Amino acid sequence: MAISNSDSRRWFYLALALLGGWLVHLLSPILAPFLVSALLAYLGDPLCDRLEEKGLSRTLAVTLVFSGLFLGLLLMLLLVLPQLEAQISYLLKQFPGYLEWLRSHVLPWLQKHLGLTGALQDLGFVQKLLADHWQQAGGIFKGVLASVSSSGTALLAMLMNLVLIPVLTFYLLRDWDRLVIGVRVLLPRRYEPTAVKLARESDAMLGAFIRGQLMVMLGLGAIYTTGLWLLGLELALLIGMIAGVVSFVPYLGLILGILMAGVAAVLQFHAVEPLLGVALVFVIGQVVEGVVLTPKFVGDQIGMHPVAVIFAVMAGGHLFGFFGVLLALPAAAVVMVWLRHAVGRYKQSRLY
Repeated sequence: MAISNSDSRRWFYLALALLGGWLVHLLSPILAPFLVSALLAYLGDPLCDRLEEKGLSRTLAVTLVFSGLFLGLLLMLLLVLPQLEAQISYLLKQFPGYLEWLRSHVLPWLQKHLGLTGALQDLGFVQKLLADHWQQAGGIFKGVLASVSSSGTALLAMLMNLVLIPVLTFYLLRDWDRLVIGVRVLLPRRYEPTAVKLARESDAMLGAFIRGQLMVMLGLGAIYTTGLWLLGLELALLIGMIAGVVSFVPYLGLILGILMAGVAAVLQFHAVEPLLGVALVFVIGQVVEGVVLTPKFVGDQIGMHPVAVIFAVMAGGHLFGFFGVLLALPAAAVVMVWLRHAVGRYKQSRLY
């Protein structure tokens, strides 16, 4: 039976896709700096385009955006990371005391009213383990640095990535428009209009999600941190940043933040009254997010149901680990564009 040209093309595209997936799998260990650089270039390209519209050359616009982007990241690292490290060290130092307070106050109440008997022994074992090994732990960054330094290959790879990411970002940002045009020229003429339409819709969706969600996460992190700091919580920055970062999953930042801040407040103040203040901080954060942050920075362009968001994050984490969690929602946003296009084509077909 003869094979038509249409079938030949389909087999060719399928083979090309399989080959591309195989190459990505083989090269996955070295793709991280390229992916990070591509993301930074994608985020910075619209601002470069705006500066070009104001009369600046592409190189000058890229230089300004590139410098501002990396100066901002550097300042954030220099200002936030030492504070986070100090709070993590504080938490670990106070942990044996927290366990002792739980053992002497909370667990007797639980044993009396709920009949728990084995928890006392388990908690004592945990406290003894921490007391025996805490002095050997050292600082968080010192331990990480020592583990990385013990492997020359890992240290070299980390240094290469630190050098590669700025260089790759600059060149990708400078040539972003030409790369997009080059890809468009290679598209089959028959599918070029549809592919361009999907690419534009996907770009609008990704831009709304990535740029908007980053602003929402930063805003919520700042609100949570400030509110918990006003309550006098020692771990305000650590808990506020964690709750802000995971807020891209609906209600996860709220639930996790309340749990962490509530436990930290009880352990620090040895009372339950601060729980009202903790709840108020997170309620204010949710109100500001719903009324100001999400409408202003994200809008209704994403339109993903919370169940779909949770499924995408869980599926990405199960399939690809931590990077799968990070890429799950952007990928789901693009898939939504394709699904809407497919549904539109189906409704115009004779089958419908």
